[in-house]
Amino acid sequence: MDEALPRSLTPGVLAILVRRGADFAAAEDAVQEALLQALRAWPADPPRDAKGWLVTAAWHRFLDASRADAARRRREDLVDEEPAPGPAPAVDDTLQLYFLCAHPSLTPASAVALTLRAVGGLTTRQIAAAYLVPEATMAQRISRAKRTVAGVRFERPGDVATVLRVLYLVFNEGYSGDVDLAAEAIRLTRQLAAVVDHPEVAGLLALMLLHHARRGARTASDGSLVPLAEQDRGRWDTALIAEGIGILQEALARDRLGEFQAQAAVAALHADAPTAGETDWVQIVEWYDELARLTGSPVVRLNRAVAVGEADGPRAGLAALAELDASLPRHTAVAAYLHERDGDLTTAARLYAEAALKASDLAERDHLTRCAARLNSRPRP
Repeated sequence: MDEALPRSLTPGVLAILVRRGADFAAAEDAVQEALLQALRAWPADPPRDAKGWLVTAAWHRFLDASRADAARRRREDLVDEEPAPGPAPAVDDTLQLYFLCAHPSLTPASAVALTLRAVGGLTTRQIAAAYLVPEATMAQRISRAKRTVAGVRFERPGDVATVLRVLYLVFNEGYSGDVDLAAEAIRLTRQLAAVVDHPEVAGLLALMLLHHARRGARTASDGSLVPLAEQDRGRWDTALIAEGIGILQEALARDRLGEFQAQAAVAALHADAPTAGETDWVQIVEWYDELARLTGSPVVRLNRAVAVGEADGPRAGLAALAELDASLPRHTAVAAYLHERDGDLTTAARLYAEAALKASDLAERDHLTRCAARLNSRPRP
């Protein structure tokens, strides 16, 4: 399909959204999102009514964005921008809602998706990206969950494991996405730790604090990403690091290892290294082995390939990477990094450019594009 076709319909679609009540700037954003979706979907499945398709898609994008923005504003009225160390205040209704949405009549995956959408304020697209599934699949999952709990009495709260999974995904979206939810996730996890004596609750809190401690150093003044190895460690929050490590040590001492404790151990090894060159990559690989055993997650194995590349050399990392599905998100970016470490700069530049095209996050896309440009602009032999 001609790419110019959906763009030629932009003015009419934009006018319809504005008439329906969308402000102009939000309508423009929604139409652009719909255009991108059309350019991906139409070549394989062209609609009978192109304009109607675009209006529907853009309106859904606008509603998702409006709901997320409204939820974010409500949270900002309740919490400070940054979480402070120390004990949490009394439990509020938000944490109770998390437990109620994790209803026993739902599967854990459906309960997590429903909670993220109904309470966490995430869009269907953000939840789908977290689960590595198509947006349409996640929309169906959330709809089924809503139908399942329709008319059900919510006197039976869900289990701690499901709530932990929700809080973890909310924090991840807040830490790396376009909706700031990290502080809220930490606040709620502090509350949970205050009322539930469980090593995995402590492990999740430690993981959040250790990651959040590095947040100020993750981006440059122009908003560009700063890789971990290049971050100014003087900007890391040492109070949050000390608190996180202390909580983790107490949890590990109970000898009931779970995935959040293992992830926190990896984060602690990064936080404890005075410089990037002094990072204990051998121990990090061992913790990733534990994580892979606990979760079987392909994302864990992808991160392990990077750690192997640091501990045993880039070719060992590439060998570990070759065992994984190449369609895995960030697989191409990891391959580019390992090829650069191995000295194959031509292949690395090509892979960085490919990874940039696949990146869903704007800051990550810009970072990968700059990596490709840096290698392409090097002096030729």
